[in-house]
Amino acid sequence: MTVSGGPFSGLTNWDLVTDSIDLARQVRSVSRLTGEFTLRSGRTATEYFDKYQFEADPVLLDQLAERLAVLIPEGTEVLAGLEMGGIAVVTALARHAKLPTAFVRKQAKQYGTARLAEGAEVAGRRVLIVEDVVTSGGQVVLSTNDLRKLGAHVDHALCVIDRQEGGSQALAAEGITLRALLTRAELDAAA
Repeated sequence: MTVSGGPFSGLTNWDLVTDSIDLARQVRSVSRLTGEFTLRSGRTATEYFDKYQFEADPVLLDQLAERLAVLIPEGTEVLAGLEMGGIAVVTALARHAKLPTAFVRKQAKQYGTARLAEGAEVAGRRVLIVEDVVTSGGQVVLSTNDLRKLGAHVDHALCVIDRQEGGSQALAAEGITLRALLTRAELDAAA
């Protein structure tokens, strides 16, 4: 079957699968570290995906953003990148999606605009949370709650990597559907 329309027009399903495997290999190759790492959740892991490595590579980041763009739910009005890792991803993604972007702080600064969400207005709009890696989903939940208090309608999140360690379930409990470009299982399979 050949894909019609969109950025992958003319490609077969086999091409898309092969492209996904290649992309997973690239991400794994540049960002997978082994050792002992403390995660944001406080848990210890022996494997870590250093997201800054794929975010710092402009060619790879652009490829990821192009693939992420097709996962944006219909009706999305604003892309909201979470501080700090989600900022590079959302900026690249906005180029492909042609949607306005908000940059979401973990907490509002006490100076300047003193805003939690800088850039595009979120009040009354359908906002998609954009993150680089989701493990427990903790920061996505916190930021979603903050954005909802500002009047944003948030029911989806999008990430480059879902580590498949409970984040999707934690988000679902808050009414948020997680869409991931790559999962840990896919990265493991690409080894």
